[in-house]
Amino acid sequence: MGLAPVHFFSHGSTMMLGEESRSADYWKKCGDEALASRIRGVIMMGAHWDARGPNRVDVSMNPSPAKSPVAYVHPSKYKEYKLNPDLSTGKRCLSLLNASGINAQPNEKFDWIHDTYLILIRMFPNKCPPTTIISMNSRFDPHFHLKVGSILRPLRAENFLLIGTGGAVHNLYRNRWGPMLQYSDNFAQPTPPEAPMLEFRQSVEDVFMRNGGGPKLRRAVTRLMKHPMFRDAHGTDDHFMAALFVAGVCGDDDDEGMEVVLGAEDWELTNMCNSQFTLGHWPKRI
Repeated sequence: MGLAPVHFFSHGSTMMLGEESRSADYWKKCGDEALASRIRGVIMMGAHWDARGPNRVDVSMNPSPAKSPVAYVHPSKYKEYKLNPDLSTGKRCLSLLNASGINAQPNEKFDWIHDTYLILIRMFPNKCPPTTIISMNSRFDPHFHLKVGSILRPLRAENFLLIGTGGAVHNLYRNRWGPMLQYSDNFAQPTPPEAPMLEFRQSVEDVFMRNGGGPKLRRAVTRLMKHPMFRDAHGTDDHFMAALFVAGVCGDDDDEGMEVVLGAEDWELTNMCNSQFTLGHWPKRI
């Protein structure tokens, strides 16, 4: 069996759960393909959960997690969706990470946040697959998050779907909130996106599409944090760590030349760009 593909998804604002979009259609398509390929489960790193302390990540081990409320979305969109925490795979991730020198700790009280279950609802609306969530580290070291991804990379060969859910351009301080607050229109574009957002968005596409996988991808994604427009595009580092995680998962020598697809994209709130990347593809079924 070959390696499962990996997704870097930009989850955008909470309204991405409530409103239809090209991204939502693409997430559903990716979910359908994953189910057709009989995935064993999903392993995710989001953008809203980080563990404090050097060299530390947490792994979700709450057997009955609640869902954090989603602003500006009717509860009917998510309240009845039953989460499916995968505790056995969580233990496996803990073992792999600790064996490689990461201080990985089980977290039995963590409740899931919209950055992950928004994607799961869109991908798998009928039933949540067994899912494990890995936290970030609060120091947001790009090389550390690359390493976490690289340690979990072998799980691709066991038909686990690894997803990083953050943002290509995600700076809440530069968003234009008026149309959403007044008219519930997160996709309004009364003006074009500002030049720094367009520039960084193009750099993200170039890095993923031109480097494919392998060590070149790891170096290129890391360099994006030194991009002169990085701080304009990311007011904080948290939503970019998912990209580092994905680069780690897809950055082995054997990943060189892998196919990368920009499957969908939506601009929200004028300046937030939600780009959806898939690295690799499902092995052909005989």
